[in-house]
Amino acid sequence: MFTGDVWFDVVANGQEPSRLRVNLVRFAPGARTAWHSHTVGQTLHVAEGRGLVQSRGGEVVELRAGDTVHTPPGEWHWHGAAPGNFMSHLAMWEAPRAGGGPESEWGDLVTDEEYRSR
Repeated sequence: MFTGDVWFDVVANGQEPSRLRVNLVRFAPGARTAWHSHTVGQTLHVAEGRGLVQSRGGEVVELRAGDTVHTPPGEWHWHGAAPGNFMSHLAMWEAPRAGGGPESEWGDLVTDEEYRSR
């Protein structure tokens, strides 16, 4: 699921009727997620540091503390720390309704070439 050193703490793991999920995720410089998507979408709020996010086919976007980004349902993307920087963010998403599929689908690791493509 990750390249590099990544730590996360579960902040919220809602039980029905809540389906909210919130993790505080900390990335070491250069660390990042694999390509993945969320059935109901995901919102990221950068708490500290500098990071990167990219949607499949899109540009790599730099993130700074205070930035909030949303990936729509089913959109493949990755996110992590910018080179030479630590980054922490809140990752927020909802579990789908019962029978609505997996919360997340994980794909290939992000290559160094993809990571440096900005």
